[in-house]
Parts: sequence; structure tokens; C-alpha cells
Amino acid sequence: MPVTLSFLGAAREVTGSCYLLETGGIRFLVDCGLFQGGRESREKNLRAFAFDPASIAFVILTHAHIDHSGLLPRLVALGFKGPIYATSATCDLLGVMLPDAAHIQEKEAERENYQRFRARRPGRNERAPLYTVEQARTCLRRLEPVDYDQPFHPHPALECRFRDAGHILGSAIAEITLTIDGKPRRIVFSGDLGQPAHPLVRDPTPISQADWLVVESTYGNRLHKSMPETEDELVEAVVETIQHQRGNLIVPAFAVGRTQDMLYLLADLTRRGRIPKLEVYVDSPMATAATGITYKHMALLDEESQSLMRRQGGALWFRKLAFVESVEESIALDKIKGGVVIISASGMCEAGRIRYHLLANLPRRDCAVLITGFQAEGTLGRRLVDGAKRVRIFGEEIPVRARLYTLGGLSAHADRDALMKWLGGFSSPPRHTFVVHGEAATATGFAAHIQERLGWHAEAPQAGQRVVLG
Repeated sequence: MPVTLSFLGAAREVTGSCYLLETGGIRFLVDCGLFQGGRESREKNLRAFAFDPASIAFVILTHAHIDHSGLLPRLVALGFKGPIYATSATCDLLGVMLPDAAHIQEKEAERENYQRFRARRPGRNERAPLYTVEQARTCLRRLEPVDYDQPFHPHPALECRFRDAGHILGSAIAEITLTIDGKPRRIVFSGDLGQPAHPLVRDPTPISQADWLVVESTYGNRLHKSMPETEDELVEAVVETIQHQRGNLIVPAFAVGRTQDMLYLLADLTRRGRIPKLEVYVDSPMATAATGITYKHMALLDEESQSLMRRQGGALWFRKLAFVESVEESIALDKIKGGVVIISASGMCEAGRIRYHLLANLPRRDCAVLITGFQAEGTLGRRLVDGAKRVRIFGEEIPVRARLYTLGGLSAHADRDALMKWLGGFSSPPRHTFVVHGEAATATGFAAHIQERLGWHAEAPQAGQRVVLG
């Protein structure tokens, strides 16, 4: 019996990962992510489900990042009643990430409704959040934790395994084996693949066989700088900003993954005598919780990271390491004139406390902003990277006078060569390779690169495209 695969998100774009598989009356999803970046993202999230959520039997989730998981509460609220399978670490991370995402949704709706009220625009319906905190908590009851490499059967006709993707804590490659015309066939979803030798996490697991492959391409058109070069960039940003300019270093960082990477690198560089002991504030309740979850799952980290982080969580190497919880403490940080590192979410500067810190520090020439990861089109982070001289935050237009640093090798995504090396681990070409989770030019270019270098049949599917696997 044939299988149909529909690309409902992250098709020629970087966010909104969601893939629908249908076979023999079974319908299930791999990932269910939020679209992010730009004004059109809300409308895309509202109309994301081109299916009845109640008809979905189960969800297989590759990892906890919101662009892969962030529409799960809405799926449940609209009628989905099945299990959501993910690794144990991913389940723990979702316990903090989904309620936090819901809180942001509620606050954004509240702010927009207040602005409409102030502008006296009658006749407009109040904006409702995509989902509420209570709906996010209800969604968490659907989680089913699964260990790496252990087979599980979400349906009698399917066998699945999670392999370590080396992207963030708990991230997984999903191997799904099903029967087509009496024969076992395997479809592999890479999820987001990590860069080898990345801090904290282990390298991505090699995969040797697949009949069909869905592979990410976030950085399929470029190469990352080496880790030594990245460390040099970080040292320059710290020394110039903290020691020479005596300003603040503002670090937009995803609460899960990138914040822990930064803490590890700052501790390690201090241990090696490359930077002085620093006063560091992690201003994100979710990042605080995620760091605690990282310590809980220490066995999933690489050996060097375990050795450094087990020593009081790395705190030994900081002059001060504080995890900020309350709003009052967060507001107080913006009164500090200089000499501190503030790490705060979100990583693309689209929501959360980081926007307040940017509002306070972007106009200052003695301060700097350190960009640590990919910035999607339409985001505030992308505008900063592209050299904007002025930006709008909370309706206020402010000048950008702070220096901007970008760390070229800290991405948790594999670059083009790392992706090609991982693809080279297959013992034979998949029947068809679908390139996803990349901006349009990147995804199509990487598909062409795969065809040219490996001779595989590869394409970058369009949003909404439906293919028959058989």
C-alpha cells in the first residue's frame, strides 16, 4: 500500500517544520512546528493545519525547538487526542518551552488588544492567542518519552527509532519503518543535524540506509568557521567590549542549546586563561530551567563537556553567574552601565526579555551585541545582521550604535560539508531525497549540490506539495 507524504511546513523556508504521512488509513505527523519571522507568520500559524487534527493518530517529534514543536498545543486544542513520541530529554524541555511559548502568545495578544483600544479602532475583533498556557499544559499530557536507539511501535504496522542528531539536548533523527506492498521500507527524517565537534552534544549518528530521506538544509549553502576561529571571535568580543570599552555584551541566545553552549565556552575560555572571569547574567526563566534539564541529562553530553560542567555546573570559572528569574531583576539589568554579559532569549530577537536589553543597549557605542546563530528572514536579529542603522522595538524607533559580532562557527546546525559528510554515510542512495528546512535558494541549491556530487535524486519540495512513496 503506498504512502503519501505532504510537506506542510519548512518547505523552502526555515521554520514551521511539519510533515504529514498517510498509509492504510493511518495519518500521522513528523514534527508540528511554529512559523516564525515576519508579520505573515501569524496568519500561517492560524491556517497551518490542512487536515482535521482529530484524524491524526500520533506525532513523532524530532526535538524541542519551537519551530519543530510550537504548534503542538494548538493541534491538541483543535482535537488531536493521540500520543506525541519524543526522547526523554525532549519531553523534559517541552515541559518548560511550550508553556513559555504560550505565555508569549498571550502577552502579544494582550499587547495588541491594548494598542487597538488606545487607538480607538472599533469594529475589530480582539486578537486571541494561538493557544493559552493552560492548553500548552494540557498538550504535555500527550507526551510519550522514548530512549535513543530503542524501537517503538506507535502503530502495529510501524516501527520507529530515534538516533542522536547532535543538534541540541535530546534532538533526534527519526527512522520510520513501514510495510509497502508486503516489503519493509524505511523513511528517515534528519530533524536538525548538529555540527560535528560542537560544544556539549555528541556528533550526529551516521545512518546507513533509507528508501526515502527528508534532510534539513539550514546552512546547506555555506561553511561554518572552525571552532578555534569561533573562539577567537568570542574572545575579541569579550575583551573589546568588557575590558576596553567597559560596556555590556548582549547575547541573544535560544534558551535551549545556545545558552548552555555559551556558558560552556565562556567557562572553558576562562579556564584556559583566554578571557578574564566574567559577570554573567542569564536572563530567561526558560533558559534557567533548560540548564537544569541539561545537568539532569548530563550522560547525553560529550565527555569533555561532562568533565567541565560537572564542576559546579561550570560556575567555578565565573566571577559571578546569576540566573535571573523575576521581572524586577530583569529590569534592573538595564541600569547596569557596563562590564557585564547578558544572555537572554529569544535567539532571533523576536520576543522575550532580550528585546528590552536591546532597547537599552543598542543606542550605546560602548556596548555590543553578539549574534550566536541563524537569523531567519523577517526577524529583528536578521535586520541587525544585515546592518540596519535603526530598528523598531515595542513601537519605538531606536538607533543602532552598538557594535555587532557574529560567531561563525557556533551554529547547532551542520554546514554544507558536514551535511554532505553525513549523507556520505549511507551505504546506498535513497530512492528519493527531499531537502527541507532551508530558505528557498538554499534548499534548491543544496538539492542540486546533492545531485551533482552524489548523483542522488534530490529535490526541494514546495510548501503543500504531496508526493506518493511507493
